[in-house]
Amino acid sequence: MTKAAPFKRYAIALSVALLLAACSQSQVENSADSAADPGHASGEHGSGSSAGLPTGRIAAGEARAQVKGKATGQSCIDCHGADGNKPIDPTYPKLGGQYGDYLAHALQAYRAGDRQHALMTPQATDLSDQDIADLAAYFGSRPTQLRDLHGLK
Repeated sequence: MTKAAPFKRYAIALSVALLLAACSQSQVENSADSAADPGHASGEHGSGSSAGLPTGRIAAGEARAQVKGKATGQSCIDCHGADGNKPIDPTYPKLGGQYGDYLAHALQAYRAGDRQHALMTPQATDLSDQDIADLAAYFGSRPTQLRDLHGLK
């Protein structure tokens, strides 16, 4: 066997891995329904959640978003607005239409204390995995006012 043979095998394996990754990503980016589909990122419709959470339930999330937290006496909608698009403070993020997995990971990080915010960290402490999945599904299903770079030239 020549000295180049192992290098060729590694190069082929790396090329295949990169090709598969590119195909997987382009499939997500090219799907017109992905960004608008609340289940795409929140674990509904069998897509699974990268946050390792159960399937989120939009109606349960809407109800949970109205519950006043023990830590702050505020609910999600008190600070972020009914659809997550009217925060009471300009530094608070708009949640409506955000990817459910992003919201789920953020809430998990607040709950674990890995992400710190004076209001959100204590607010998330008592959330269960199902609560987080439900909130992520609800806010992910709302109309969005978020802007991204898609379609910009």
